[in-house]
Amino acid sequence: MAAQLSLIFLSSLLLLAAALHGTQAVEYTVSNRAKTTPGGVTFNNQLGVKYMRQTMESASNFIWNILQQSNEADRKSVQRVPLFVDDKGPETIAYTITSNGNYEIHVGDDYIQCIRGDMIKTDFNGVLYHEMVHVWQWLDVSTYRSVNVSEGIADFVRLKANYVPSGWVQPGGGDHWYQGYSVTARFLDYYNDPRN
Repeated sequence: MAAQLSLIFLSSLLLLAAALHGTQAVEYTVSNRAKTTPGGVTFNNQLGVKYMRQTMESASNFIWNILQQSNEADRKSVQRVPLFVDDKGPETIAYTITSNGNYEIHVGDDYIQCIRGDMIKTDFNGVLYHEMVHVWQWLDVSTYRSVNVSEGIADFVRLKANYVPSGWVQPGGGDHWYQGYSVTARFLDYYNDPRN
């Protein structure tokens, strides 16, 4: 009887462990490695770690919906997404890198410093949503055209989230669909609209 109860208990623990593993949430981490720079100070004062983690989670949920990844089996197996604020120089806005299935988002402190006024959350969120798409999209970026598709999809998600910067091409602009990120985003939006 004791052996039977032990077996039931052990089986229950294994089932519980399997269930918890299958529903494991993504861990979002944020590290400001440029704390003493003007952009790093702005990040801490106007955005902050807690807000960024919440925004990364919201972005993931939004992206999964747009990319029709409604369950975990549809998504890449990503357990952790770190975001780093780095002192990279004025030419760096943000980029996402991957190594062995691990993704990292890097944002330049000079970019953060250049965001003016009360636009900081809107502007930063647009860039963050764009970069988060690169974590979740299934796309080989080994060719020129697929890079444009990858970036266009990222900006399409940004467009659907209403984080369109003022410098973007207007609907119908551009000479060909892969002319630039925002042109590709507008192209995808046009064909995604059921009226077209």
